Amino acid sequence: MDDKNLDQLIDALLAQSKHFLHEEKSAETQKQMKSGKKKNSAIEGVTEQNLLKLAHAVREVFMMEPILLQVPAPVTIIGDLHGQYEDLLRYMKRCGQPPITKYLFLGDYVDRGRHSLETISLIFAYKLKYSDRIFILRGNHECSRVNRIYGFYDECKRRYSTRLWKTYTDCFNCLPLAALINSSIFCIHGGLSPDLKKLDQLNLIRRPTEVPDIGIICDLLWADPDNNSNGWGENERGVSYTFGVEEVEKFMDKCSVSLIVRAHQVVEDGYEFFADKKLVTLFSAANYCGEFDNAGAVMQVSEDLVCSFIILKPYTSEKALPSELETKTGTDDSAEQSPSLPPTSSET
Repeated sequence: MDDKNLDQLIDALLAQSKHFLHEEKSAETQKQMKSGKKKNSAIEGVTEQNLLKLAHAVREVFMMEPILLQVPAPVTIIGDLHGQYEDLLRYMKRCGQPPITKYLFLGDYVDRGRHSLETISLIFAYKLKYSDRIFILRGNHECSRVNRIYGFYDECKRRYSTRLWKTYTDCFNCLPLAALINSSIFCIHGGLSPDLKKLDQLNLIRRPTEVPDIGIICDLLWADPDNNSNGWGENERGVSYTFGVEEVEKFMDKCSVSLIVRAHQVVEDGYEFFADKKLVTLFSAANYCGEFDNAGAVMQVSEDLVCSFIILKPYTSEKALPSELETKTGTDDSAEQSPSLPPTSSET
């Protein structure tokens, strides 16, 4: 894909905002969001061939990257989006468009939301254009067995074809699994693994790969922290494990990291600390699926590793449009911090 066609694709994807950024969160719209059955047409100005070329090109970029990314600060980290394209656009408007702002995405771009194709395609397009400013990790929904069921397959089939779904899922099989920011902040989608003793083990994983039912890949995408876990516990998802505070501390000591950042779970305020602020869960899709009254959040890491949060407040009523929500700055949560890192601040 040449630069001209890539720029045209990005422009077309950004132009979609006029179609839904000002949609009311009506009861019918929320019902459609939950069911994933809203009748979407093809993306205006974007052909299937455009998206196939994008996927083939960005796949080559992923295959050239290590499975454990080394990301220099400053960087803005985004958690689960699940097809909530308007939220992605709002974060980029607030935090800065690429290449001005560097982004690290933690996975789960597709499924459940109405605009999975716009969401993943814009992220792919920015990755292709600014490969050293956009970093993309795999989530548990970037897996054909999962997104075949939870919406992405149906959206691709309805709007384009199953061929596009197969091509995108092949890209997902090539995505990196983890990232280190300044060799200090460890980022994954899901959680830790009892099989991961040192970070060098990740470099032994060969891509492309499906997500196995057990093992390191599965755990990095599926595991969850749990205050009630003493060591490793059974995960109620039926996949992978839960892990307690002690396992977080052991991992940090073994791998010499000062903070773990992960996504994968809805949290009320958009972010939530665990293990005495040694781990933080980040969830970026506000009003998830139109069913949860949660805020969304992204995490900004400064050059000297000061961490702050941009909060996307939940919609307070069906008539509350995304563009009408105010951005405020406050310090009510400014005590939130991780050991070995300077104090953070919250922006709401």
